[in-house]
Order: sequence, then C-alpha cells, then structure tokens
Amino acid sequence: MSQDLVSSLASLSCTTCPALLVQDLAGQYRPASPEEVLQAAQGLLRARLRDGDALTSPADVRAFLGMRLGSLAHEVFAVVHLDAQHRVIDYVEMFRGTLTQTSVYPREVVKEALARNASALLLVHNHPSGSTTPSRADEILTQTLRTALALVDVRVLDHLIIGGDTLTSMAEQGLL
Repeated sequence: MSQDLVSSLASLSCTTCPALLVQDLAGQYRPASPEEVLQAAQGLLRARLRDGDALTSPADVRAFLGMRLGSLAHEVFAVVHLDAQHRVIDYVEMFRGTLTQTSVYPREVVKEALARNASALLLVHNHPSGSTTPSRADEILTQTLRTALALVDVRVLDHLIIGGDTLTSMAEQGLL
C-alpha cells in the first residue's frame, strides 16, 4: 500500500468506528495501527497462498501481487511456483534491485523451480515508476528464462508486471 494510504488510515479516529484490536505483551487490547493491519493482511495472503489454491482467478493474482509489490520503491523479481495442476506451491521474491532495474540470474530461477518440484511458473516483477509497459529487456529476460526452464520441463505461463494498482500480463499481450 502506498505511504499516503497508510498516513490516511493513521489519521482516522472515530469513537463509533469499529477497530481491529491487537493484544500487547501485557495482555491488554488496543486498536491496531495501520502498519499492523497491513502486516496481518499480508500474512493472511501468504498463508492462503501456501494452501495451494489461493490464486484461482485473475482477480486473486492481481490482489496478491498488487499488495506485495505495487507500492515498493525498488524493483523486485519474484516467482510463483505452481504444480502440474497449476496450484500454488510457493511465492518467492528472488532478486531485489534499484529504482529502475534488477539483475535476474536464470540459473538461480531454475534451481528454485527444481527445489520446489515446480511444473510451471509465473514470473513477476514491479516497475516503481508505475508504468507496466514491458521493456525490451523484460522481453529478452522472459525468453531467456523460458528457454532455460524448458530444458528441465518447467513451463513459464506468464510474466506479470506490477506498477502501483496496474498489472500487465505479457501472455495477454502476445509477448510469451
């Protein structure tokens, strides 16, 4: 979530509004801070993801990835590992970069896919600029990873680019 949203949530105070409560170390309950609510939501999404059926629709994919990567100020390249029925095995943030780029190592992506016995992958990265137009480098990387993973019988189903609240599918654009 963006820092503006967190600030907006923090400024809300309403005695009649329902509040999420957290228990402190002394056992007392207090209203949860916006950061605690977001952390709890991310934890819930991670737990659902590990249950193997969390990403059953494009809306689920967009919600999960948007929350994970949409507001980051640096690039992250992640992989969603899938089994033969395309159920989620794991979500792994593999590489972290700068504001405008990140280095991705195909060997490491293949190693992680084999370690999780993945049959297919969703490749994911964010563009902090908010633009989700695939760059030529994104296209080349996708083809390089597809070729490397095909050698070990792992399919790349899509490469998704997140920019704020927007998600672009390279498969939907015919770039896969």
